Amino acid sequence: MTVSPKPLTNRRRWHLRAGLPILLWALAAVIAVIVHRFVPQPRWLMVHTLALGMAPNAIIVWSSYFADALLRTRRTAHRREALTLIVLNLGIVAVFAGMLTDLTPLTVTGGLLVAAAALIHGVGLWLQARGALASRFAVTVRYYITAALCLPAGGWLGVEMARADEANTERLLLAHLALNLLGFVGLTVAGTLVSLWPTMLRTKIVPGAERAAAQAWWLLVIGVLLSAAAAAFGFTWLVAAGVLLYLAGLSVLSAALVREARVRPPEHFASWSVGFGMLWWIGCLVALVLILVSTESMPEAVTGVRNLTTPFIVGFLAQVLIGALSYLIPVVLGGGPNVSRRTSAVLDSGRWVRLVLVNGGGVLYLLPGPSLVEVATSLAAAAGLAAFLVLAVRAIIAATRGETAEQPDDMERAAAVRKARGGILTGLGIMAIVVAVAAALDPVAVTGRNSVTTSGGTGETTTVEVSMTGMAFSPNVIDVPAGDRLIIEISNDDTTGQVHDLTLANGAASERLAPGESATLDAGIITETTEGWCTVTGHRQMGMTLTFRVSGLAPEAPTGAEAPAEDGSNAGPADDDHRSGETEDAAGYDPNAGPGPEWEARDPRAPVEETGTVHQHAFTVTESEEEVAPGVRQELWTYNGTAPGPTLRGQVGDVFEITFANDGQIGHGIDFHASALAPDRPMRVIEPGEELTYRFTATKAGMFMYHCSALPMSVHIANGMFGAVIIEPPGGLPEVDHEFVMIQSEMYFGAAGEPGNPDELQAEEPDAVVFNGYPDQYSHEPIQVPVGERVRVWLLPVGPQRGMSFHIVGGQFDTDWSEGTYDLKCGYEPWSDAADECSTIGPLGSQTLALGVAQGGFVELEFPEAGHYPFVNHQMVDAERGASGVFEVLPAEPLR
Repeated sequence: MTVSPKPLTNRRRWHLRAGLPILLWALAAVIAVIVHRFVPQPRWLMVHTLALGMAPNAIIVWSSYFADALLRTRRTAHRREALTLIVLNLGIVAVFAGMLTDLTPLTVTGGLLVAAAALIHGVGLWLQARGALASRFAVTVRYYITAALCLPAGGWLGVEMARADEANTERLLLAHLALNLLGFVGLTVAGTLVSLWPTMLRTKIVPGAERAAAQAWWLLVIGVLLSAAAAAFGFTWLVAAGVLLYLAGLSVLSAALVREARVRPPEHFASWSVGFGMLWWIGCLVALVLILVSTESMPEAVTGVRNLTTPFIVGFLAQVLIGALSYLIPVVLGGGPNVSRRTSAVLDSGRWVRLVLVNGGGVLYLLPGPSLVEVATSLAAAAGLAAFLVLAVRAIIAATRGETAEQPDDMERAAAVRKARGGILTGLGIMAIVVAVAAALDPVAVTGRNSVTTSGGTGETTTVEVSMTGMAFSPNVIDVPAGDRLIIEISNDDTTGQVHDLTLANGAASERLAPGESATLDAGIITETTEGWCTVTGHRQMGMTLTFRVSGLAPEAPTGAEAPAEDGSNAGPADDDHRSGETEDAAGYDPNAGPGPEWEARDPRAPVEETGTVHQHAFTVTESEEEVAPGVRQELWTYNGTAPGPTLRGQVGDVFEITFANDGQIGHGIDFHASALAPDRPMRVIEPGEELTYRFTATKAGMFMYHCSALPMSVHIANGMFGAVIIEPPGGLPEVDHEFVMIQSEMYFGAAGEPGNPDELQAEEPDAVVFNGYPDQYSHEPIQVPVGERVRVWLLPVGPQRGMSFHIVGGQFDTDWSEGTYDLKCGYEPWSDAADECSTIGPLGSQTLALGVAQGGFVELEFPEAGHYPFVNHQMVDAERGASGVFEVLPAEPLR
């Protein structure tokens, strides 16, 4: 049913205009989730589109609205709000532009504008409160003014983080989060709920609520200030004390809110969404306290806090914002009772499906599990939140058109109850399907176990404790009475961040355990000496094994050293994802074969030097099956999907900021040889789903390697986790016509579709030695250059075992540069003082550049005539294994 829409009042027009930035920033948050893999600063972008974009706009608009109502003041214009919102959004856009383009002055300018907007808002509220008559809930405006003062201080700390070293960055980050999330956001929400919560429930404010709000304000404000100050000075235990005070303030405030909910429980999406958001708020704060009191250093505390940022922003902030807006939009749009019921009904659509997706997805995301399940559940939660945008637009259209809804009768109310139950079941069903599909697509999610004997024997049980530390089990030899049932209490006490597990030869196997996790493994009835091992690739070869000896049997002859196959036979060790042992070489590898028709050679050209002195890059670990040689498919572990990873470039004095995320299934890290800093934090191994920021200043020139820092490093490097960083000396290098990069590595083929064979690696028996990740690729697709033009070839053998002696057949080098210095420089006139023999003796030349593993350099030459010039590692067995290619020199034609 529709009626003639009422003309828009000034208030309705204002809220439609003022609410537009809120919806646009919400849309930006959805877009950020979709495209975050393809933009710089992905995690920052997703968090701040909500926390810096949507939240401040909503807070300024609606705190002004509530201040008017509570102080009983009427304003005929919204000039101050309009000015505040214009300054605010200009600042937000400038901050985003500065962060995404690495223009620090733009970021600073944006931060100042955001701070100015907050101050304008806070001062305006203070002046408004001074001129108002006494009000029962004027304390709420005190919350708003205090919150507005927190934002400039928190924003200043955010700007300072960009200029601080890593140790100070961690302290500033924690203080920044305390002021912005607990202060600006938390105080605003707390003050608003005093009056909004009972209004949403359609019940009276309970007696004593205003007194509780006043008491809670002191605890909350002191908690915020103490937490921020303690974080700035690095006292984690004092930060925990501040958060406990904050929790105490919330408890005082929540007592009244709970009493109101008991009088009339939540009914619609708006109140349920706010209620769930409050639970996430309290849960995150409790988890924060536990993290702060259980960590021994600021870096550990900050890592834990970073992991709480997503549930805080999504579970608390997004749900409270969307819930409050779902209630307030119909109120401010007005149009009469029937129209308001219609807009409310639109915003209430599918409430239980949405609530289950958001909260169920959030809980499942936090539980330990495979990466693909985490991605799927997080996307389900994002979809539940994003539905608000569509419904909000529909509600606005319904209100402006005057669409109405009738008052529901008793039968309709009963149907609504049944519909709610159906919505819960539908939401749960969707979540079950999402998890099932993700688990089916991710083999690690399905931890199939071979059956073990758990009955019979002596009837006695032996329980042992086993610790996993480094690359060892402790103890690694355990005596078990014959016929006893063996229960293993296993814990991962590794301090290097490695994930481990335990598989026994009889098929019993544990889950993969992150550091700090533990599990109980029922190994069944033990009747013979049995071996166990860690199945993470390479860990067994590093010595991570243990033996369970049965009384009366010789310890040196363990049986069943290989895990049974699915049919129960001892066909080989467990071979689920990343599980290693004796594997067959990839079938079908023919060194003389050519690649398929869809194959393309990797672009060998060196990257051009980036502008600016600060270079920001996102590195994401992925694990995927790729063609690594003609007819051979292996599972590669890569940075940004390629092996080698991206080549970076800069000059001495440049700053590199790497956002490193682990989307793999096991622990990975990254070690930049171009950095000179303590490796404890930036090179630490992070678990699947985690990320860190690696910031370093290039202080020395060279062709530097980077690689995975997880043990065994040889396995991670051989499986594709390596790359190069070119650091030029101050002022750069002489210009050449063409620059190429050749990164040499080895391949140790395992079973088809599996990671490389660590046994071949330990035996130093590579199947292939390659340039840029594929054997003989530049023989299959030669590199073309015009005759007579100057060529520079950057070289880096990353191993993990073998160096190189680089040679171009038919070419001679007039310039050699290795490990940051010239060995020969006869390609330029006037010659340098270091090579003045070029002018006295005559032009000198070089036939090879010899480099050990992880040493880098370059050679330069000009090809004298058109033709084909093979290039090889002159350790000829490696050239024959694939470390070769061809320069096709064309008669003065442009590079194709």
